[in-house]
Amino acid sequence: MSAGTLYIVSAASGTGKTSLLRALIEQTEHVNVSVSHTTRAARPGEEDGVHYHFVDKATFSQLIEAGDFLEHAEVFGNFYGTSQSAVEKQLNLGQDVILEIDWQGAQQVRRLMPQAVSIFILPPSSKALHQRLTGRGQDSEEIIKGRMDEAVSEMSHYNEFDYVVINDVFEVALDELKSIFKANRLRTPLQSIRHSAMIAQLLDPSENR
Repeated sequence: MSAGTLYIVSAASGTGKTSLLRALIEQTEHVNVSVSHTTRAARPGEEDGVHYHFVDKATFSQLIEAGDFLEHAEVFGNFYGTSQSAVEKQLNLGQDVILEIDWQGAQQVRRLMPQAVSIFILPPSSKALHQRLTGRGQDSEEIIKGRMDEAVSEMSHYNEFDYVVINDVFEVALDELKSIFKANRLRTPLQSIRHSAMIAQLLDPSENR
């Protein structure tokens, strides 16, 4: 058992997942977001190894054949995947690792790493989600409707997850999210690993004379 925990965090577009996780990482120690592999080209300002591991399709295919991906998918002609070896390396260093993936990716990860803790983030209402999706004012109502339909499909899988956080008031949702991470790090199996030397000393009769 590793000293860190793998977290799966999913949400429909417009729910505020990325902002919540950014704040969580800034305010919580030993938590990182997994850096995925992708075959798409880097956008201005993106750094290899920071935002994504940018690879060509041949390299991506080799990683699939080697069985190194916890999950992978094709999105608009580009491939995205999460390296199991990279995740396990971070976990063994005592870091909690977050995977920002959809419900389908979550199902793939659970099959390979059933010990993962999963969290689904929901908006407080359909009206609030619609307002968030139209906030930029750049998309037609037809596109917004398509995104709402997609969001409903995504949200219908919320009950496959261990925890549900409602992102109504940002600070409240962030506090709830932080409490999940904090409580999980105090579980007995993980504490036994992190504090093995101290516990051994406490239970050593020769130390209690």
